[in-house]
Amino acid sequence: MTEKQIISSLQNLKVKQVVALQQKSSERRTTGLFTVEGCRELAHCIEAGFEIEAVFCCEEIMAGNSLSFLSGVSASCQSYEVTPAVYAKLAYRGGTEGVLAVVRSRHIQLGQLEMKANPLIVVLERVEKPGNLGAVLRSADAAGADAVVICDPLTDLYNPNLIRSSIGAVFTVPVVCCSSDECIAWLKERNIKILTAQLQDSHFYYDTDMCGATALVMGTESTGLTELWRRAADAHIRIPMLGRLDSLNVSVSTAILLFEAVRQRRK
Repeated sequence: MTEKQIISSLQNLKVKQVVALQQKSSERRTTGLFTVEGCRELAHCIEAGFEIEAVFCCEEIMAGNSLSFLSGVSASCQSYEVTPAVYAKLAYRGGTEGVLAVVRSRHIQLGQLEMKANPLIVVLERVEKPGNLGAVLRSADAAGADAVVICDPLTDLYNPNLIRSSIGAVFTVPVVCCSSDECIAWLKERNIKILTAQLQDSHFYYDTDMCGATALVMGTESTGLTELWRRAADAHIRIPMLGRLDSLNVSVSTAILLFEAVRQRRK
């Protein structure tokens, strides 16, 4: 990294630029940049090979936390030491260990995904809450899923809430954004079984074979999946609901289905 510069003013242009990246998806799209807070999240980001543009550290907040993971950052990366007041202005959330980075975004295409034999893929259609997406990514990482495909996305992949709720899994699992039509064609071409989670005309998930190449397709909690996915499905599956409600949070449902696939594959 470059020699560290000190920022103590809340009106500093760099501070304003970071705040804009934190708050505005339009700023992230226009600049091709986003922010990452916290040692764990930033370490995953660097390990995944993302280009770090700038790092902001507050030594008073860091309190001796090791930043050894920054050794892999490019020599051209800008380095800034900031005061606690400035860091409080920069940070999207509290408790992020006094380190924040500006990162160059990266977008993977479907054709760039490298699939092993019998891949396990999560497909999300029009899921809009960043917290739900982040939680799904954590489950995908834990279950060893090969990719997460977000179809017709309604939220920014590099939304700070998504990165926070994924605790960095957005960097550890390949994530692709595309249209539903593109995803369906890609899955069909590769003979990946499409299992749609839905209440109508469906079988219990544990009675469905997930040992082969499988895509678990999830929709929104309010409207579920569109007819396009229901028609494209090789099988419709559901989780038994024994109470008075008819659905679970999409991240919880995804975790249940993912680990059923893990269970079947470990027999």
